[in-house]
Amino acid sequence: MSKENTPSIRLARPEDHAAWLGLWQGYQQFYKANIDDSVTAETWRRLLDASEPMQCALALNASGVPVGFVHWIFHRSTWTTGNYAYLQDLFVATDVRGGGHGRQLIEHVYADAKTAGCSRVYWLTHETNTDAMKLYDRIAERSGFVQYRHAVT
Repeated sequence: MSKENTPSIRLARPEDHAAWLGLWQGYQQFYKANIDDSVTAETWRRLLDASEPMQCALALNASGVPVGFVHWIFHRSTWTTGNYAYLQDLFVATDVRGGGHGRQLIEHVYADAKTAGCSRVYWLTHETNTDAMKLYDRIAERSGFVQYRHAVT
């Protein structure tokens, strides 16, 4: 990928809400999820709050329009003295997939985690997300762990 074709990545700003929201809704459609509007509003508030451990970066097309996002969260670990960075959400608009945006967003998280002194970046993906897994297998290693969860209501 030539330098002029390298996606531009930057942190989200308050004025990005509408663009982020459209991408967030696309992400939910991809995973067949329906996140309540109140949760979405709180997520956006947290992503912009410097006192929160959550971050959001956007991938921009050549015109400066957001076409993808990544959310990550810093947290402690019992296995290391350095924090971990959990890459919670990654989404790139369908019409620009394969253009390097996803990789650039992940590498942005890698760089931020390194700056923050983290010892690891990790994430989950659905087992059917085979297209994304082709990228993930090139830039990270599979842990071998299986996720279990229980909703606490």
